[in-house]
Amino acid sequence: MRQGTFFLVVGPSGAGKDSLIDGARALLEPTGRYVFARRVVTRPAGSPGEDHEAATDEAFDAREAKGDFLITWGAHGLRYGLPAELKRLVEAGRNVIANGSRATIAALAARLPRFVVVEVTAPPEVLAARIAGRGRESGEAIEKRLSRTVEPRPDGIRAATICNDQSVEIGIERFVAAVEAAANTMRLRRLPLFAGRAHCAYLPAKGEIVNGFDYLGPGRVEISGVGASIRSNVQVVDLPALLAGDEIGLSAEAFDELGLPEGSEVTLRRTPSPESRAALTRKIQGGELTEEQYHTLIRDIVEARYPDGEVAAFLVAATQTLSDDEVVALARVRTRFAQKITWPDGIVVDKHSMGGIPGSRITLIVVPIVAAHGAFLMPKTSSRAITSAAGTADAMEALARVELNPAELRACVEKARGCIAWNGRLNHSVVDDVMNAITRPLGIDSNRWSVASILSKKLTAGSTHVIVDLPYGPRAKLRSEAEAAELADLFETVGAGLGLVVKAFPTDGSRPIGRGIGPALECRDVGWVLDNDPQAPADLVEKALFFASRILAWDPTLGSIAAGRARAEELLRSGAARAAFERIIDAQGRREPPVAPGLLVHTVRSPKAGLVTEIDGWAVAGIARRAGAPFDKAAGIDLRRHVGDAVAVGDPLFAIHASASSDLDEAKAMAESCDCYVIR
Repeated sequence: MRQGTFFLVVGPSGAGKDSLIDGARALLEPTGRYVFARRVVTRPAGSPGEDHEAATDEAFDAREAKGDFLITWGAHGLRYGLPAELKRLVEAGRNVIANGSRATIAALAARLPRFVVVEVTAPPEVLAARIAGRGRESGEAIEKRLSRTVEPRPDGIRAATICNDQSVEIGIERFVAAVEAAANTMRLRRLPLFAGRAHCAYLPAKGEIVNGFDYLGPGRVEISGVGASIRSNVQVVDLPALLAGDEIGLSAEAFDELGLPEGSEVTLRRTPSPESRAALTRKIQGGELTEEQYHTLIRDIVEARYPDGEVAAFLVAATQTLSDDEVVALARVRTRFAQKITWPDGIVVDKHSMGGIPGSRITLIVVPIVAAHGAFLMPKTSSRAITSAAGTADAMEALARVELNPAELRACVEKARGCIAWNGRLNHSVVDDVMNAITRPLGIDSNRWSVASILSKKLTAGSTHVIVDLPYGPRAKLRSEAEAAELADLFETVGAGLGLVVKAFPTDGSRPIGRGIGPALECRDVGWVLDNDPQAPADLVEKALFFASRILAWDPTLGSIAAGRARAEELLRSGAARAAFERIIDAQGRREPPVAPGLLVHTVRSPKAGLVTEIDGWAVAGIARRAGAPFDKAAGIDLRRHVGDAVAVGDPLFAIHASASSDLDEAKAMAESCDCYVIR
């Protein structure tokens, strides 16, 4: 006889374990296949809470000495025991569901032939609301309960996780589905069939555990074993000699990727969930979705429950029709898939730019000004370049380490009041990992989708106040001032919906900002600004002060943009901002020596006399990339003339810096073939 499965249900306070167990009991007990454990507790009978068997401490000790318990543990001043009879029921083929403690997982796994942990979870805000609703705790007591360290689950133990963040009915549905899937395990079999990249699972037509034909359709199935899972398409095999009734076969490639030995017990789950498919269909047809519908749908997309083609169809529809309410809903949902960072300060500021403008490295100036002011924290995490000559993280990396882990980031901010780090290891988004893999090859882009992505990251990074730079121009991401103004309104609306203070500003992106384009050259410009050097580019100084003054205006002791401007100028002039920048560099890990502009230099000169009326920043950035930027931090472009400057024949327009002669030659050839400067 096939043995049953013992399910141990665990989870934090407020997760709703008791409600889910009670709901599952009503559905599963009548089948005769499930037994719900009644715990023995040293608590008087009739006490609020679960239906338990009461015992005095003396009676509990006596029963434990006789071997009446499968396992015992203590919590909150009480003692708990699960009867030994439960193991005999499992051996007789019954499935047992018991409310238990994480501390017992390892011991139970060693004592039971078939053991599964069912972990019930919910987002922190949901847990806090449920605990507060009990009326027994509030404020700091709730925070203390939620901040308790949870012991990690031992390796090699089967587990199912239930996110109980919606209604009780949906939670019970998920709980029952997970338990049924884990109870109905199948034996793994490698079939001598090859399906290439399209993983394929084969189910018996006359199965003992499942009806294979029930799983045919457009979706995939998830096959899960201890420590491994894959998603796969399904075929049905009506050939008992090839596949037994309790077996599931995998194509050779799928079997190898799963990495479990033949005969392993695996669970089978139909994907995606019916409610998420309904949401996907509604969005593809142009309908509007609620926050909970987005949560269900994004969860299934992140867990690879849909083929890429269906995800792409959803993304195309979403980029075309997203209402303001949907952008807010998406932003909220995205925060559920990321770990939130918390800070002790009441105001935590951040800055974001839609980018696309060469130079414009104002973050390396604004952060030191804000840190020097000292009124609030500015833990700035930034990206690397994708198509430009440098991202903020690329530039900062010419001076200091930027790949910080969360502990290093926190230590840096505690020491220096700010940081300029790479967001790749910090504000990681599994949603972006999945979505970008599809949107980038297809060229799918949406400013409204980006707003949800950007602000959700700011919220999970612990920011309370965010300022946004929206450059517009012929070659910028935003083509016109009107488009930038519309997006600014959306940023502020969505920010308010998330509980953030957001101010967004359209800025002129028709030309490069500063002189340097490329990490080391942009850092040189930043140094000139922080040192009050006469060579400091005036446009870089002005843009940095524009944003710094508006951030400082959030300080109640200043209270206005004019006062913020005066304070920012003072911090620059006095050298306080430079000192703050040095503290940040030291806290992150100073690069010694800092990267200097490349020693190989070629100067491009004006072919005629006239007035510089336009500089194609996109083309200039392309030359900088050809010279090696941003991977070669020393490579880049030094602009010697700017829009409005008069030039004579032979005057220098810009200089190309490189570290390798081959890179310099390629950049020179590119410069000769394009007209970066318009001279009239």
